[in-house]
Amino acid sequence: MAISPTLEGFRAAFRRPSLTLGEIAWRWTVGATAIAVFLFGLFEYLDTLPVTNGDMLFLRTKHPYLVAEALAHIFRGSLSRAVLAGLLAAMLLALVWLGIASLGRIATVRGLLEYFRARAEQNASGRELSASQTSMGSPFRALARLNFLRLTVIVAAIFGFVGASILAGFASPETDPNPGLAFLLFLPLAALVWLAAVALNWMLSLAGLFAVRNGENAVGAISAAVGFCRDRKGAVAAVSTWTGLAHLTAFVGATTVVSMPLGLMGVLPWRLVLLAVILVTLIYFALADWLYMVRLAGYVCIAEMPETLLAVTPPVTLPTPPQGEIEMQPAPEPPAQTAIDRDELILSDRPDPIA
Repeated sequence: MAISPTLEGFRAAFRRPSLTLGEIAWRWTVGATAIAVFLFGLFEYLDTLPVTNGDMLFLRTKHPYLVAEALAHIFRGSLSRAVLAGLLAAMLLALVWLGIASLGRIATVRGLLEYFRARAEQNASGRELSASQTSMGSPFRALARLNFLRLTVIVAAIFGFVGASILAGFASPETDPNPGLAFLLFLPLAALVWLAAVALNWMLSLAGLFAVRNGENAVGAISAAVGFCRDRKGAVAAVSTWTGLAHLTAFVGATTVVSMPLGLMGVLPWRLVLLAVILVTLIYFALADWLYMVRLAGYVCIAEMPETLLAVTPPVTLPTPPQGEIEMQPAPEPPAQTAIDRDELILSDRPDPIA
């Protein structure tokens, strides 16, 4: 009997909530660290800005031109320091994410491998596991290299968006500005950059599964991921499609719920609105991490279960009779008579003789 990797992924996420909690723990730790570093850096940067009495006078006038002049004077000469500090903080956060993401992926993938191998042993028709077994060595180095490549893809995507904006700007020169045409040219270029970045990031993320499962290095894990997608493309596409649709549904639902307190901002206190928005956002992030674990469990199910359990059951063929026995065949039906019998008297064209 064929099994559904998508349903097995949902079942694994329900039965092993500790894996989802571990995924949420390391992801939210990195996110909370990034938010704390950003807020601390922002407050420290604002505290170092020189504000003179003339600037305060211009700001109190609330005139757009005077306020702009005051802000330009305040930020003059200090924006470069903020950019350098932001780049340094981003590099340090990237290193933190690289290490924590590698350790978290090792823990979650090994937990899923134990779960599906235990289920395969319980299944009478799926006792034989796949040929590749989990390496007892540490795959941290391979995962660190794969995560470094993912960071490289993100940086390349940022430069790609900048290059797309520059190319689109050629359609709107200063002598003959045409911002509408430039925007129309920027959209397809940005879409191509985004699709390429998403595809590469997905493939590198999938390669982390084989770095843990097979003990491959970075290049071997990428090769195994490509072969996995080629050999099991139907099952992989099904898991990715269903989990993607579930994620899209969760995003639409969260956006709809968030819009309700934002629409009541003029009636409700702003602190209550902010608290509701933060609560809904956290619930959405938790649900997104749970769906990611469902998708990862589906991929592990495809990799661990024998291919015969994932394939469609072949049609049943009738057994052939043994040699020496005569197979009884039904008697053929007589053919339908379509010709006209010319000997029938009713069809004769000769008149009857007079008695």
